[in-house]
This record gives sequence, structure tokens and C-alpha cells, in this order.
Amino acid sequence: MRIPIGVIAATAAALTASAAIDGQTREPVKAKSDVVVRSRQQVADIEKMLAAKPGNTNENIVAPSGMQTRVAVFHDSRRVDDLNEVHDLSDDIYYVLKGEATLVLGGSLIDPQEISPGEWRAKTATGGREIKIKKGDLVFVPRGTPHQRTVAGKGFSMILIKIFAVEQPGK
Repeated sequence: MRIPIGVIAATAAALTASAAIDGQTREPVKAKSDVVVRSRQQVADIEKMLAAKPGNTNENIVAPSGMQTRVAVFHDSRRVDDLNEVHDLSDDIYYVLKGEATLVLGGSLIDPQEISPGEWRAKTATGGREIKIKKGDLVFVPRGTPHQRTVAGKGFSMILIKIFAVEQPGK
């Protein structure tokens, strides 16, 4: 099979252009923040500290300010009749540290209200799938997916990893 010279030339030009933008050679991006490492014990200590506080609490490990990621430890003492929510511009990943919760995933929000750009809440939803999650479970909730968490037991702790479509404003 013969490849026309024009195709080869166009491909070479495209590859050369991808290595240079406006006449400048591209380089790998530089990290915008320091590496964060938390040992299993440090995460356990954060979870215990949160569990000792009244109500539902959370502690950022990586704050979203100036980032496209948030990593936080959440502890819910009790969470019932919570609003259903949808994020237009972020994915959520849950990793359960302790306890059990019920998630309702999918379906459609009924009469959603936009509480901030791309963040929707509703008192009710329809058509979602109910699942139980417990220690060691990992859940990926892609952007645009209605979700709600209920905790009726003795408490529930998880790591939330939120991945934003765009860098979050600095504070």
C-alpha cells in the first residue's frame, strides 16, 4: 500500500507543530502543589478526630482551591432525608473507611434548583438505584449522575475524591 507524499508531509508537519506552540518548544507541566502522603495511621487519626465531633463533619487532605481535585475524609454521624444532588462539572469517588450507608444513584432529580454554578439539589428524585455500601467499597459517581447518601447506623466514614472539570478558584 502506498501512502501519498502529501499525507506523510502533513503528518510530519502536525507532529512538529505539536512539539512547538507559537514557535516555543513544549515542556512537561510543573506541579502546582506539593505531593501529599498520608499513612494509614494518619487517615485513621483524621477519621477518629472527625467521629469525635458532633454531627456530620469533614476534613480536607487536598483542598480544591487552585486545583482540579479535592480529597477529604468525611464522617456522617447520621444522614437522613438529605437532598439529592447532581454535579455538572465534577466526578466523585468514595472509598468507605467505616460503617454502612445507602446510596441512591441515577435516575432524575424532580424540580432541581441550581444552588451554585453546576451544583444542583432536589428534595426528591425518581428512577434511581439503591445500593448498600460498607467498609472497603469503592464507588465512582460520574458527573451528571443524581446521588444521595443515607446513614442511619452508628456512623459512617469515607474518603471523598472529587475531580473537577476545571481548576477551582483560589481563596
